[in-house]
Amino acid sequence: MRKNIVAGNWKMNLKRDEGLNLVNDVINLLPSDNEVEVVFVPSFIHLYKVNKMCLNLDKVNTASQNVSKEERGAFTGEISAKMVKDIGASYVLLGHSERRQYFNETNEDINLKMIAALTGGGTVKDKLRPILCIGESLEERKANLVETTLKKQLSESFKNVEFLNRSKATSLIKYIQDGVIIAYEPIWAIGTGETATSKIITETHQMIRKILNDIGFDGQKISILYGGSVNRNNAKELIALEDVDGFLIGGASLDVEHFSDIYNFF
Repeated sequence: MRKNIVAGNWKMNLKRDEGLNLVNDVINLLPSDNEVEVVFVPSFIHLYKVNKMCLNLDKVNTASQNVSKEERGAFTGEISAKMVKDIGASYVLLGHSERRQYFNETNEDINLKMIAALTGGGTVKDKLRPILCIGESLEERKANLVETTLKKQLSESFKNVEFLNRSKATSLIKYIQDGVIIAYEPIWAIGTGETATSKIITETHQMIRKILNDIGFDGQKISILYGGSVNRNNAKELIALEDVDGFLIGGASLDVEHFSDIYNFF
């Protein structure tokens, strides 16, 4: 079965006490029999403390908002995958549209970061699990280039990763299918208040699964989250869609009750 995940991307928001209080309040509101994984995605400076708060909690994890493509060295301001994993985080967000748009990250950059995350340690347990964000612009959708755009993003982001673990007993392909998450975020629906229709989301998630099949994975085994102005008003309808396995949430994740309402729709 695919994982169900609700991930909250704080972006560059929340001071220390605000963030820690939010995590504490969300944790206290989680049902005792929760079946859905919650992933907090705070800024780097809060990640260590947030992760400590989540230790020993079932289905509650943390993610880094980014990671360097370099393993170590003279790269002032960068943070390596091993550093992130060392403090206990489980996931890393890669390829977010804001990183692509504002910091000019290319598919090649994202591929190198993917490799850095997946080679962060000697065993599967030592690796970071990427949450790979993909999505098209409004211009690309209007020009019927959605499949072309998503296939390029996926194929170039996963380039060569199947060869990383050739000498190890654990298959990286299986690890990707069990651990890597895809987050579909149509760029035109992020932070705009616009949400893709259920029909668009269903068709696009099915398209993504087909592309994953085409590039060598089993698309039915990889969880695909939807992100794009998800809130308590549309989450219930969207989570009912067969090919939506959860959400990557931005602004709504900064409000305890709003985030909890979305989670509880599962």
